[in-house]
Amino acid sequence: MTINNTDIGWELYRTFLGVLEEGSLSGAARSMGIAQPTVGRHVDALETALGVTLFTRSQTGLLPTEAALALQPFALTMYSAAAALKRAAESQGSGIQGTVRVTASEVIGQEVLPPILAKLQDTHPDLTVELVLTNRVQDLLQREADIAVRMTQPRQEQLIARCVGVMPLGFHAHKRYLDKHGTPSSLADLAQHALIGFDEETPFVRAARKAFPIWNRENFAVRTDNDMAQIALIRAGCGIGVCQMHIAARDLNLVNILPGSIPLSLETWLTMHEDLRNNPSCKVTFDALLKGLQDYVTP
Repeated sequence: MTINNTDIGWELYRTFLGVLEEGSLSGAARSMGIAQPTVGRHVDALETALGVTLFTRSQTGLLPTEAALALQPFALTMYSAAAALKRAAESQGSGIQGTVRVTASEVIGQEVLPPILAKLQDTHPDLTVELVLTNRVQDLLQREADIAVRMTQPRQEQLIARCVGVMPLGFHAHKRYLDKHGTPSSLADLAQHALIGFDEETPFVRAARKAFPIWNRENFAVRTDNDMAQIALIRAGCGIGVCQMHIAARDLNLVNILPGSIPLSLETWLTMHEDLRNNPSCKVTFDALLKGLQDYVTP
């Protein structure tokens, strides 16, 4: 491949993303650790090179134009590729070293992965793990992450995928709540209780409503789209909510209500881009996560 010296430098796109995120030249300068005039020159140079206006000034800062918003996903792809290149370079050499970027849901990342990563760290102290917690499925093909824990089976042929197992779900409430309000003996009894659920409808909520119509937004006494907040609300005694059975079993104050009444579970997959199969650091991390998650699902 012939590299064209007239290509636009990556630093201009990096600055463009910084201004998009911060909304001002000064904010981008602080976050990137460069001078504000340099940020301004980068934006001007990129606008000139591309022949478009990227930002307009307002009383609150810089507003992205339609052109800027259209270019943003491409710049983010470049950012992810540059970060992946750096991680790959750091992992070269003898021994297990460098950085591996792992993404998982908030619940898995906070409740399940920490002890697995602690054991990995003890075995490989020179390995650095970047743990990205998000319920958004990060794109492994675009190298937003190296390894992902997902609750759906990946379909892309370029990904290595291993099924970890199935995480069962159940209704749970704190003993303190049940002491005050009683324990429901049937699904119909749930209508007399404070239910904890989602604010915005998700595929899980739609599937759950088919199994038991009471599980809908109008019947939730407390609503939140944050899964960790739902677990915290159950633990605080705010009502009855859905929680992973393995997580709830750790707290002796949480009671599994109506066992077996939820015909839903979370099939869990561990995935990695096939190009990373020969990367020693990624392979060690993948294997450690696979074993740790399998041990968690089948204690």
